[in-house]
Amino acid sequence: MYSTKVINCSFDEAIVKITEKLKDEGFGILSDIDVSATLKNRINVDFRKYRILGACNPPFAHKALSVEPNAGVMMPCNVAVQEISENEIQVSVVNPSAAAVGLNNPGLITIADEVTEKLDRFFNNLK
Repeated sequence: MYSTKVINCSFDEAIVKITEKLKDEGFGILSDIDVSATLKNRINVDFRKYRILGACNPPFAHKALSVEPNAGVMMPCNVAVQEISENEIQVSVVNPSAAAVGLNNPGLITIADEVTEKLDRFFNNLK
């Protein structure tokens, strides 16, 4: 369902690296959810640094929505970034191929496999 790895840098550096490496694969960030700030603001809970980046590759999003109107339930591709200790950042990336299976559309699965390849390259190049 997802891949995960730990990189060694500050949380802010990780966000920059992730954004740059996603851009190399044609993804932009559509949403940036600061889970820590949201939990603090809504229920007054202190939580570790945790953000969810919603990554989108527009040409693939268009293809997916063209072959499957309900493909939007899989979008954007979430990248969870959390600080597990100082200078240890866990990055987790959704697997679009696994998510697409549930929609049972062979055309969508083919597109999701291509997006998965791009996200795998991003993930493997993230250090």
